[in-house]
Amino acid sequence: MNDTKKHDNENPKQPSILDARKKVSSFIMEALKVRDVKIIKTLKEENCWEALAEVYEDSAFIQELGLNTRVKDRNLYEIKLAEDLEVIAFEKIRSIE
Repeated sequence: MNDTKKHDNENPKQPSILDARKKVSSFIMEALKVRDVKIIKTLKEENCWEALAEVYEDSAFIQELGLNTRVKDRNLYEIKLAEDLEVIAFEKIRSIE
């Protein structure tokens, strides 16, 4: 037998930037119960992925007033993923720095 046979799990495929964006989008849609997410930043760091998502959500202020309107608030969320694309941090932020 040949000892140089490669095993499939020795060099697993690294997730691409598109994989990271898809994971962030699906996570946000599930966590916030929204239909649309715009990923405005995706960055590969040494040991993780960082992403910034723009989401339009029903206005909490308008809902508190009990008004029936389609007013939406623009919210930004920062998401960090581990190298295997597991979500490790999720935070609403006020502005892009």
